[in-house]
Amino acid sequence: MAAVGTAATGLTAITKSAISNYGEYEQLVGGVETLFKDSADIVQQYASEAFRTTGLNANEYMSTVTSFSASLLQGLNGDTASAAEKANKALVQMSDNANKMGSDMSSIQAAYQGFAKQNYTMLDNLKLGYGGTASEMARLVNESGVLGDSMEVTAETVKNVSFDQLIDAIGVVQDRMEITGTTAKEAASTLQGSFSTMKA
Repeated sequence: MAAVGTAATGLTAITKSAISNYGEYEQLVGGVETLFKDSADIVQQYASEAFRTTGLNANEYMSTVTSFSASLLQGLNGDTASAAEKANKALVQMSDNANKMGSDMSSIQAAYQGFAKQNYTMLDNLKLGYGGTASEMARLVNESGVLGDSMEVTAETVKNVSFDQLIDAIGVVQDRMEITGTTAKEAASTLQGSFSTMKA
């Protein structure tokens, strides 16, 4: 009887958790549909694969995407399909950085959310060798070469670099440092990565 009671309590807790998580999922899907319109399905598809590509569950993925998508869409002139792809790139970058550098994922998410608002004080959270200032973000963009010869970015003009361009610049730097692809590699080849994937 005690075992049955314990099992019933556990089942009740699991059921409540599932209902709560699904309720959150429905709300997040609504937000994604509002922001990404015809491209919402792309975001939802990436969210369904996020456990493998980013180590996040679908809810965490969509919550992070919606936190900076308005800025992303603005920089891409409302191109929702491009924004969906760029948002996924950003999430994979975050996860790769957390896995390679041993950083806390929430601190990296906070940094990207700051970048979307032209706040660069948490750039050093990424541990890429750049400090948390506008001039250091400008240096990162310049050294990445994503803008070509179109402009030399300074602390004063970095605010004119759109969020999608910042994502591209960080991607180039992480490619050079061989950070890119860490999450997928760990999920496939390490015990910790496998457990993180399973949990997500």
